[in-house]
Amino acid sequence: MTDKMKVLIAEKIAASGIEALKAEFDVEVKTDLTPEQLVAEIPGYDALIVRSATKATREVIEAGVDLKIIGRAGVGVDNVDVQAATERGIIVCNAPTSNIVSAAEHTVALLMAMARNIPQADASMKQGKWERSKFTGAELYEKTLAIFGLGRIGSLVAERARPFGVRMIGYDPYTSPEKAQAMGVELMEDVDAILAQADFITVHLPKTKETIGMFGAEQFAKMKDGVRLVNTARGGIYRTEALAEALRSGKVAGAAIDVYEVEPCTDSPLMEFDRVILTPHLGASTEEAQDRAGEQIAEYVAAGLRGEMVATAVNIAPVSPEVYEKVGPFIRLAEDLGKLVAQIARGGIEGLEIKFVGGLADTDTRILRTAVLKGMLSVVSAESVNFVNADYYAEQRGITVSETRRMETHDYVSLLAVHAKTPDGVVDAGATLMGKKNEPRLVSLYGFDLDMVPSEYMSFFVYEDRPGMIGKVGTALGQHGINIAQMQVGRRTQGGSALMGINVDTPVPEDVLSTIMSEAGIEKAWSIEL
Repeated sequence: MTDKMKVLIAEKIAASGIEALKAEFDVEVKTDLTPEQLVAEIPGYDALIVRSATKATREVIEAGVDLKIIGRAGVGVDNVDVQAATERGIIVCNAPTSNIVSAAEHTVALLMAMARNIPQADASMKQGKWERSKFTGAELYEKTLAIFGLGRIGSLVAERARPFGVRMIGYDPYTSPEKAQAMGVELMEDVDAILAQADFITVHLPKTKETIGMFGAEQFAKMKDGVRLVNTARGGIYRTEALAEALRSGKVAGAAIDVYEVEPCTDSPLMEFDRVILTPHLGASTEEAQDRAGEQIAEYVAAGLRGEMVATAVNIAPVSPEVYEKVGPFIRLAEDLGKLVAQIARGGIEGLEIKFVGGLADTDTRILRTAVLKGMLSVVSAESVNFVNADYYAEQRGITVSETRRMETHDYVSLLAVHAKTPDGVVDAGATLMGKKNEPRLVSLYGFDLDMVPSEYMSFFVYEDRPGMIGKVGTALGQHGINIAQMQVGRRTQGGSALMGINVDTPVPEDVLSTIMSEAGIEKAWSIEL
């Protein structure tokens, strides 16, 4: 008998990770368990560690009556029923940084292999041929490399590409010019301008509605003739059919792809091209990355069993009933406020000031701070951001966060405000809950007073206050089949600047937004999705 907590390791992980756990816990390694065997085995264990083959299903989780934490020794958690774990108060964590070096190195390897036609030359040699002139390549030296996405992997790619003597330009709305400059990357805001200059393009972007399909026929047409492309991030960022057509026309000289819209990928139009290198999602497939995943997950599981903060948890951390009673109604509002500010900022957020006014000022508001960060980072981050790891990811991105409190308030019982510092200035927004039903209200934006119910789709317009503006915007939206649910207008002085907030039933596409700005003489406009 032992008083130590028990850990079940259901798949092979690094020996060093196992030994670290054994120093504190009773560890059993039992691999190749069938689903039925795992259900029978899991009762009595406090922690479960899996990789990708073992499924931590609801049945397994419900059988694990003593489970406190489930660790996935890898990046994703697709094989863990996170909802079931959350319902049981079980932490689910992963090892999201275990493969970033491997992914960055694979990117550079594909870049070089593509530039020098290495796989094609190797295949030719193994057919007994000697075709030197056929495989003339291109140098990276003094060429322009465009990096879309300057997060952890993109920044490592820049670090590794810099010694080749390339000029690096980049696009990342959430990275500051100063941070990009420190990487040796010239940050640019105009995607078309980047496409026109780049000899090589690599993408390191999250999977969002904006990034999937981001590069289609229109974008390929704007690229330099003979451009070469790499993708080790997410399948579908380059539209496959459009890329195939650009390869046929010679617009794109070569491509190296590691990720696909559907995996396993055994059929793709890209397979017909000798100038395309295809690898089967090998970005994380190194011995070091696999070992690192085991070591990291052992560290996080140990922390969870000790009752410490688990930085990579992917589900909600528990909140005491006393705190939740006071701040619980504000959690969704805080998250939405973070999403709103991130989308309006459009540029790198360098710092946040979160203000708690009135009844919130004397309350434990740490969960609200985290909710604001979760909302903000969910817009900009490729990682799965949650209430446990939001602070961690904000710190990793160099975002400073401060809090201020003021008991006195004249207009609302409680007010939550967020001020985001960006290279272009400050974006500020305030919100509150009203009435017995705690109905959410957006009450200020950019210093304009509002009384607006947040909705899934909203648009905001800043313009010079003059007759007919509301009609122009309403007419333009109607012409594009976009229905207005509600409208609010705030202004500081008659004839000065005004802000129009509109709740709409469907998203307002960026091209429609640009048309409205042009036709109605709008200064600034945003389309928001919560």
